[in-house]
Amino acid sequence: MCESQRPRQARERSMANDFDDGSRRASAPESDPREKPFTPEVLDRTIVALPLLERIKKEGQETVQNVIIDLNLDYPGGRDAAAKVISRLVGDLIGEDRIGPDQGINEPKSRYSRQYLFGRLTGANVQALVRLAREAAKASTSRGSRKRSRDIPPRLAVYKIWLDHEVGRFVTRSVSTVKADAARNAFGAFGAEIVWAVVDTGIDKTHPHFKAHGNLNLDPALLHRDFTALDNNLDDDALCAQALLDPAGHGTHVAGIIAGEIRERDKTLIEAEVRERDEVGEITRRPITFKEISGVAPRCKLLSLKVLDNDGAGLASNLIAALDYVQQLNGNGRRIRVHGINMSVGYDFEPAWFACGQSPLCVEVDRMVRSGVVVVVAGGNTGYAVQNTLARGPVASGLDLTINDPGNAELAITVGSTHRESPHIYGVSYFSSKGPTGDGRLKPDLVAPGEKIISCASTQAVREEGTGEGSGEVTAESTPSRGGKPKPRALYKEDSGTSMAAPHVSGSIAAFLSIRSEFIGRPDEVKRIFLSTATDLGRAVYFQGKGLIDLMRAIQSV
Repeated sequence: MCESQRPRQARERSMANDFDDGSRRASAPESDPREKPFTPEVLDRTIVALPLLERIKKEGQETVQNVIIDLNLDYPGGRDAAAKVISRLVGDLIGEDRIGPDQGINEPKSRYSRQYLFGRLTGANVQALVRLAREAAKASTSRGSRKRSRDIPPRLAVYKIWLDHEVGRFVTRSVSTVKADAARNAFGAFGAEIVWAVVDTGIDKTHPHFKAHGNLNLDPALLHRDFTALDNNLDDDALCAQALLDPAGHGTHVAGIIAGEIRERDKTLIEAEVRERDEVGEITRRPITFKEISGVAPRCKLLSLKVLDNDGAGLASNLIAALDYVQQLNGNGRRIRVHGINMSVGYDFEPAWFACGQSPLCVEVDRMVRSGVVVVVAGGNTGYAVQNTLARGPVASGLDLTINDPGNAELAITVGSTHRESPHIYGVSYFSSKGPTGDGRLKPDLVAPGEKIISCASTQAVREEGTGEGSGEVTAESTPSRGGKPKPRALYKEDSGTSMAAPHVSGSIAAFLSIRSEFIGRPDEVKRIFLSTATDLGRAVYFQGKGLIDLMRAIQSV
């Protein structure tokens, strides 16, 4: 393997085969606390990333796995030549032994990326691919001069094969908490002329919250896109339409925190469902009404990039493809059409896997920021779990080093959660993932409201839920007005997590850029401004980062 590969590849580490992440789950872990926490073997080099090796060992050689094939930049002929070699080798090794129609390279998704090939291979396929790549490299080297074959190691077309991790989902008074309402009144910071991508489960285009300002009506050059359906070879119009459906509901809730607005004078009943416990501890649901609800940057345009399916599940490769799509829309930084990205999705990260912040997803996030786009990421909800101790057995406790990917990306703005109204009193949410990163960097960067946040309820999600588990479930039907005519309802709901905190930061930055346009395309400066003007909550730095985001102070600082 050539040592001149890009710097992050030279620093990568891998996961020990006996490592167990049970301590981060909500139930008692299966791991033995007497186990060695570290052995030198975790630093061994490997072409097949050890998380993938562990999965293959656990599930067997014949189980098909989702993989990301990282191409070798130093391969003769470059990435395109490496991609052709890998595609040919995969086709040869699968041959007639194909288990399912989706086994092999996912060509539609892989077209979005120059650095990676995405696919589904069995454990046996993965190991055979590495063997064939080595044989092809040796054969290619031996065709050169005798001196060349002695002095230069063979260059494989593949640098590393990663597990394509399964990715999961991670506003009324909270707008005041980040001082967005004050910024509107004082500076007219409404987010106008700014486009923010929501990388999530899709956005419900029928929700009236997005109607007043046409938040989802974009320039023809900007197409909403569904990255969960690329295998179906749908045309652009179909992929756009599917990105504007959200049966899972998560993306619509996130989008409503960033942008959109509705007022009672629009002749729509604004109704939200809230959860509470009765006198015996039973959870009940009840509807409440509002006169108006607004996102942090109500006039900001939203680009829906659907990376999680209708059940809220997806793959890291979907996120990578979405990021590459934004790169294409922006001409790789030549013209910034999409100014920011919100990623309230991710997966658990173990520090022993590889150098923290150097996973394929984190690398692409950093590359996106370097191209001029602000990337805001939820830190994760794994800051609290049950640990198995020798002295006391299972003990519930807070956990550090729990920032999720892609929140470990160096250049991303990683966000933790705090109380929606009283952050100085209640501090950082107990569930919010804590820093530092596995390699000792400060994360999260900021905190924002993430507890019991009221935002849009997807119409599709409400219809699929039906009457739900509790009483008072909100439905998608219209409500009769006093005159007897049906009155349309705008449906909202409560949700909690760093998924809700991140869009508060996205909306705040969109509002900032709408009146401080000179900072468009300068995400490093934007990050510095918001970190330097955050409000210190008096909590530990690895809980709160630099503190609570403050939009007014950020605007006034420049």
